[in-house]
Amino acid sequence: MLYFLDLMGTAVFAFSGILQARRLQMDGFGVLVLAAVTAIGGGTMRDLVLGVQPVFWVTEPQYLLLIVATCVVSLFLVRASSRHFARKLLLWADAVGLATFTAIGVNKALAVGAPPIVAISMGVLTGVGGGVLRDVLAREVPLVLRTEIYATACIAGGVVLTGTLYWGGNHHIATLACIAVTLLIRLAAIQWHWRLPVFGAGDETKPS
Repeated sequence: MLYFLDLMGTAVFAFSGILQARRLQMDGFGVLVLAAVTAIGGGTMRDLVLGVQPVFWVTEPQYLLLIVATCVVSLFLVRASSRHFARKLLLWADAVGLATFTAIGVNKALAVGAPPIVAISMGVLTGVGGGVLRDVLAREVPLVLRTEIYATACIAGGVVLTGTLYWGGNHHIATLACIAVTLLIRLAAIQWHWRLPVFGAGDETKPS
């Protein structure tokens, strides 16, 4: 199940990179780069931090082939969509990838013996890392650094997964619960514009 979810998350995040590249009117190579960075960037950073060598896509090139295939298929689909629809689709595709990769990151960290708090951190890194690189290359402030509920959703999902396993829950159920919680929180934040409090708001210096 985890392998299937990992492939699905790779395709979805690659698609979100393609949508961003389309918005910026990049050429074919730019589309491929942005798709690849978004899809495998977070997992690459996770493996490097955990000391997993080589990183996953070096020994499993099917991830790179999946990214290329997603680019080829998506180019035809994206061209037929309006810019407003593509923007909405980007947010929803990003949310699905975020939830899936969070669960993958937590599980991989636990598999190498990391404690729960480190596993949750690796879930956040896996979930947001690719999107951060994508937004940086697109010259935008990454979603994780804005006031939107983004990394917070990953933390909540990671806590659910590790907590369920700690109390003896089924691994598959814990993973699905993590994905569901992360996805629901992120989609709710998109739908109802949930925001975190802004640091320093209202602290403007008053004249003496």
